[in-house]
Amino acid sequence: MCTGRVDLEFVLRALSKGADGVFIGGCWLGECHYVTEGNYDALFNMHLGRKLLEQAGIDPQRLRLEWIAASEGTRYADIMNDFGKQLKKLGPLGQSEGLDAKTLKRNLAALTKLLPYTKLVERERLRVRFATEQQYQDYFAGEEFNRLFKELLVDKLAISQIMLLLREAPLSARDIAESLGIAANEVSRHLNSSSRLGLVRFDEAEKRFALA
Repeated sequence: MCTGRVDLEFVLRALSKGADGVFIGGCWLGECHYVTEGNYDALFNMHLGRKLLEQAGIDPQRLRLEWIAASEGTRYADIMNDFGKQLKKLGPLGQSEGLDAKTLKRNLAALTKLLPYTKLVERERLRVRFATEQQYQDYFAGEEFNRLFKELLVDKLAISQIMLLLREAPLSARDIAESLGIAANEVSRHLNSSSRLGLVRFDEAEKRFALA
């Protein structure tokens, strides 16, 4: 299967089912077996996936992409051994991140829930095609991408996390801020916008927010 077919949904599904990391191996850039050159798409998705994982409090190094030709069996073995050691050093998913099982599950669910929207803005606002890996690294580390990422995805992910948290029980804005590690004023902003959209309601008697 071409690496360009590896959807971020596959990555999140693997992590949600208990994998401590995800490895993607594909043809070297410029040596794609398909006219689509899907390995460039895989490279883009890897960088985007790492950004999303990091935003959700998950170590981005748990997602790895390497180029390996069919004739490079020794290289493949070395890379897999190295990745195994890397994951062993990190420990079980959530451990090095300081996330308990419940929070980890919620954060991965929030990312999964956001994926359809992520794919839409990726196609319309984020997608680029470069010739080298360094150009991709520079793009994802640059101010322009970080501005777009914050503008298009960071708030949406926070709202997704809040909705999942409120699904468990009604909470005050302070409780939500403490649970998610988000500034109280940011939580209030998200709750106000969600309230206007009819997604949440405020219980005056309980002084708590709940799903509408």
